[in-house]
Amino acid sequence: MSGNEVLVEHFERNRPRLRGVAYRMLGSLAEAEDAVQETWLRLSRTDVDGVDNIDAWLTTVVGRLCLDMLRSRTSRREEPIHDRPVEPAATGGSTDPEQEALLADAVGLALLVVLETLTPAERLAFVLHDMFAVSFDEIAPIVGRTPTAARQLASRARRRVQGGATTPETDLSRQREIVDAFLAAARAGEFAALLALLDPDVVVRADEAAARLGAGAEVRGAERVAALVSGGANAALPAYVDGAAGAVVRTPRGKLFLALSFSIANGRIIAIDVVADRDELGQLDVELVHP
Repeated sequence: MSGNEVLVEHFERNRPRLRGVAYRMLGSLAEAEDAVQETWLRLSRTDVDGVDNIDAWLTTVVGRLCLDMLRSRTSRREEPIHDRPVEPAATGGSTDPEQEALLADAVGLALLVVLETLTPAERLAFVLHDMFAVSFDEIAPIVGRTPTAARQLASRARRRVQGGATTPETDLSRQREIVDAFLAAARAGEFAALLALLDPDVVVRADEAAARLGAGAEVRGAERVAALVSGGANAALPAYVDGAAGAVVRTPRGKLFLALSFSIANGRIIAIDVVADRDELGQLDVELVHP
């Protein structure tokens, strides 16, 4: 066989896995096929003699393409996944259409709805590591973070997926409304208003750097969280953190000091992740909300 034929054969062996990664990342079979096709085009234009592991290279390329597509989708504020038509799960096998529809209905759509609540970087870290056993050393360069930060992304995503029985809030304007109300209630010390915004089982999770600042590694329960933040948050600025409504604290010189990411479901805050680690802060996509 010619070199191109060998390349085609190698790609076709990887196609089902690449399609599976892309579908779980994007939630759309059509977009997944676009990502896979673009991966092939890039492979066909690449001198593979310098590629040590083509399988890993293909995963990296399709992962980056999906990440870019998700970030573009977030910037356009597209509709949440549960408002789109159900598409068959991309298994890459010989499953008949009825089985594919059953899989999408029983597993695929439910998972995709929860995945839609994750930031693009969290979604990629979780999908690649937990579903396709890609190492954090391989995931780190795709999301532009350290392996430790990639592990934290997957861990946060895993907790949200495991709590996915709730109905996630994917509308950014509604997210913004709830987070802003939370910040205002915290500043004013309005305990009752905080309780109304917090899920009874809400959890605040702080990374090691934030815990050293006194945030507490983990605080659970609406009353405990309300007591923790009541009268505080004076320095918190509304922002979008990795594409979702959140808040940040900056130093007097304007340097990012702290970031808060919110998980929201059924109109209430179910989790707040506090990040103070300098390396991870430097890799977050932060956009301040200007009045």
